[in-house]
Amino acid sequence: MNTLLVTGAAGFIGSNFCRYWRENHPDDTIIALDALTYAGVRESLNDIKALHFVHADISDTDTVHALMTKHGVDIVVNFAAESHNSLAVLDPARFFRTNVLGTQALCEAARRAGVHRFHHVSTCEVYGDMDLDAEAGFTEESPYRPRTPYNASKAGGDHVVRSYFETWDLPITLTNCANNYGTHQFPEKVVPFFTTQALEDRPLPMYASTQNRREWIHVLDHCAAIELVLGQGRIGETYHVGTGVEVSIEEMADTILSHLGKPSSLKTIVPDRPGHDRRYLLDSTKIRRELGWQPTINWDHGINATIEWYASNRQWWEPLIGRSPVVETSAWASP
Repeated sequence: MNTLLVTGAAGFIGSNFCRYWRENHPDDTIIALDALTYAGVRESLNDIKALHFVHADISDTDTVHALMTKHGVDIVVNFAAESHNSLAVLDPARFFRTNVLGTQALCEAARRAGVHRFHHVSTCEVYGDMDLDAEAGFTEESPYRPRTPYNASKAGGDHVVRSYFETWDLPITLTNCANNYGTHQFPEKVVPFFTTQALEDRPLPMYASTQNRREWIHVLDHCAAIELVLGQGRIGETYHVGTGVEVSIEEMADTILSHLGKPSSLKTIVPDRPGHDRRYLLDSTKIRRELGWQPTINWDHGINATIEWYASNRQWWEPLIGRSPVVETSAWASP
């Protein structure tokens, strides 16, 4: 049996991971830590049995270290991050505080507590922009070339984690993942945002570069990949978690509108945000070859089930509307 500390546990991927881990490792202890900033939804954890929730910030080294020591934490899985690119353009400091300094504070707490594994969850976006016609994806050896405050802050956090491995032998692993979709995602992100907008017959604002593409993975496939890395991954290594399934922003809008029976006239164009990358694509050969991971949730099935979840769970997302500090339709409008 293990004791896990899951940070950012009330967020989208964190809450799904807690639920996944409880179902697959029922005897383990899960401590769910979250600062409950605007995108943290405590209710996302309500259905998970025997979960110990702690309201705290990863930047508080002493508090987190005491928590690890008290509960005998074996494994830390760090999902805690500010993650909305648009907000990062408007308020970059909060991203560097959490994603770089907060990650360092968490690493320090883990080092002092002597945890057996520190797993850090990163993103494809640290590698920066990719040509729309590029044939090869980013590998684990690709250089970091972040172009936005969010991307740069995540890259900085990755470097912090690796430095704790190289300097103090903190037993770390990292995963860089493709864009996640699934249930319990805060409605500022594109899939729940477009879905909830369409359900209300409101416009779906698409950035002007409508053919920019993202690689997509269902959140439960991502959770399964992290489980494998924790169990079989090599200490100090990075693994890419991707599917090869790419969808443009306009294709995403069309898929959601078609599923809900809404008119294409709801699509509307807004100016691109500054530093808007065209494309991200990960080469996930390493995790497939070394650990035998592969995605199991088909895109068409997964996205349709996700849309249906939001359509059937208004009680979850309706109270969250208006909590995001960013209004995409006006954020980049000329003053």
